[in-house]
Amino acid sequence: MTERAVLIVGGTSGVGLATAHRLAAEGDTRIALIGRNAERGKEACAAVRAAAPACDVHFVAGDANDPAQAVDAATTARDLLGGVDVLVNSTTASYVPGLLRDVPIEDIAGILTGQALGPMHMCRAVLPWLAAQGSGAIVNVASDAAKVPTPGEVVIGAAMAAIVTFTRTLAVEAKRDGIRVNAVTPSLIEGTATGDRAMAGGFSKKLFEKARTQAHLGPTEADDLAALIAFLCGPGSAKITGQVVSVNGGISVA
Repeated sequence: MTERAVLIVGGTSGVGLATAHRLAAEGDTRIALIGRNAERGKEACAAVRAAAPACDVHFVAGDANDPAQAVDAATTARDLLGGVDVLVNSTTASYVPGLLRDVPIEDIAGILTGQALGPMHMCRAVLPWLAAQGSGAIVNVASDAAKVPTPGEVVIGAAMAAIVTFTRTLAVEAKRDGIRVNAVTPSLIEGTATGDRAMAGGFSKKLFEKARTQAHLGPTEADDLAALIAFLCGPGSAKITGQVVSVNGGISVA
C-alpha cells in the first residue's frame, strides 16, 4: 500500500479528512487532498503529517464542480504524487433538507449540480490514467437519500441517486481496464459540518432527530465511513465493484 498514490477530493474535512488519516495510518505515504479552502487544506495536511510523519501529503486547490478546475487539480495532484491509483470523492453541498414546496425553484439546478457533478468530473479526469495502467480503485461518497425516499430530500436525493447510478454504470464500463468503482451511502454523520447544518433547526432537525432514534447500532461518525472506504480501496476488496454500501447505524436497510 505504501506505493499507492491516493487522491481525496473533499479531503480537507469530514469524511475525506478522516479517510486521509485512516489510509495514512494503514501505510499509504502518498496522498493529495483537493479542496476549495487553502487555509483548511494547509491545516488538514499538517494534521495528517503529525499523525503519520512518513506520509507525504499535499493540498491542491480546486473546485471539482468546475470541469477545468477538476482537470487542473487532478493533473497537479498526479504530478505531485507521481501517479494516481486511488480516487476518493467526498464532496458535499451546503444544502439543508427541506420540503420541495419551500425550495426556491431557481435553487434546484444548483442543488443538483452542486452535489452530483464533482464526483463525475473527477472520475472522468483520472479515468484515462487508471485505464492506461490497468488498475485503480474509485470510491464515491453519496447518501442514503439515493435509496430511501425521504421527505425533505427530494432534490438532494435525486442528486445522490445520480451519483449512485453513475458509480454502478462506471463500474461496468471500467472493469475491463482493471478499475473498481464503488460507493458508500451514509445518513446523518455526526461531528461534521454537514451533520451540524442538518441539526441546526427547522424541518431538517426534526427529520434527523427522528432518524437518529433508529440508529440502534449508534450514530454514524466520519471514522466509520473512513474504515469502509479504506477497505474498498484496498486489496481485501479486489473482487468488489459496482456496490453501494450503507453506513447508517441501522437507520435503514435499503
